[in-house]
Amino acid sequence: MSLLVQKYGGTSVGTVERIEAVADKIAGFRADGHDMVIVVSAMSGETNRLIALANAIQPAPDPREMDVLVSTGEQVTIALLCMALKKRGWDARSYTGTQVKILTDNSHTKARIQSIDDGNMRADLAAGRVVVVAGFQGVDEQGNITTLGRGGSDTTGVALAAALKADECQIYTDVDGVYTTDPRVVEKARRLEKITFEEMLEMASQGSKVLQIRSVEFAGKYNVPLRVLSSFKDGPGTLITLDEDENTMEQPVVSGIAFNRDEAKVTLAGIPDTPGVASKILAPVGKANIEVDVIVQNVAADNTTDLTFTVNKADMHKTVAVLADVAKDIGAREVISDDAIAKISIVGVGMRSHAGVASTMFTALAEEGINIQMITTSEIKITVIISEKYLELAVRSLHSAFGLDAEAVQA
Repeated sequence: MSLLVQKYGGTSVGTVERIEAVADKIAGFRADGHDMVIVVSAMSGETNRLIALANAIQPAPDPREMDVLVSTGEQVTIALLCMALKKRGWDARSYTGTQVKILTDNSHTKARIQSIDDGNMRADLAAGRVVVVAGFQGVDEQGNITTLGRGGSDTTGVALAAALKADECQIYTDVDGVYTTDPRVVEKARRLEKITFEEMLEMASQGSKVLQIRSVEFAGKYNVPLRVLSSFKDGPGTLITLDEDENTMEQPVVSGIAFNRDEAKVTLAGIPDTPGVASKILAPVGKANIEVDVIVQNVAADNTTDLTFTVNKADMHKTVAVLADVAKDIGAREVISDDAIAKISIVGVGMRSHAGVASTMFTALAEEGINIQMITTSEIKITVIISEKYLELAVRSLHSAFGLDAEAVQA
């Protein structure tokens, strides 16, 4: 039968009862003859508890010691899950990231995986054991414990699936798949049976919280079939795959709508319109470790220009402080900021072969009286910045305009 790598998030293993339920699910797969490698997160709330302990002692905790601390959350879960499996008659063995050995670089709290030693896991699988691995963590060449950043258990799962050449990597979470948009905003949002890595990567980067971006990148790079499923109810979930549908022309032009409320807009106005001025503005912003998203530049008739870009809302004040110094150096008129904005993106591989997508989007927003402040595009994505107060109205309008609403169930 198949070799499956399954990842269970914090809510899926949040209590002893839920760990028992996960063990029942895994036992069912083993009874069907599947080889199983399981990746688990810490129990829900545990990582936050550990971080709070660290912050109570040291306002800016030492990164190495922070990794030692937060990695203990997953160690609890792997041991408890193995106990639950053994109770059900299935042999299981737990491994921390160090024991596997998931080798990473030495960037504490945000390490990247370099290689995985699959020897022990393959030996256990050959012996009929379920392998249970702590997500989110690894070890560097000096033997220091490292962690992969929040959401890193998804990346661990995909990386193990790639190393073991698993038939599928299944990410179990508190939703039953990838939806056309957030069902909490659009009641008629529907679950997608299938989506490409490219589309999922755009959805994740534009605000969809279903999967961690790095895990999608990893899965696409190594062509690991990835499926998102619910821990709490049965169903097929959503398959994320490299292959585009052979009948793309017959598919909806737009697969989904992603949005992000955590954006802020910053404008440097009255900039002298000279070569290299954009670099003089954005270089200090990058040096301050501030990530820039959408960028728009407008040239005025008086040989000045305005440069507007978006950053994470939490970075707005820091960005304004950086630009205050830049404005003095280059002779700009003023710095303007606005954190009452939102970003909306329509995503779909079908956009490559269909004209008029932008027109449909802009018309739908105009009919609702929603002004577009900024626009950026790629081959399979159109992103707009609008006033935050219109976000939900805009998402519902676009969802209907592109035919994504679920059909009403007949009584």
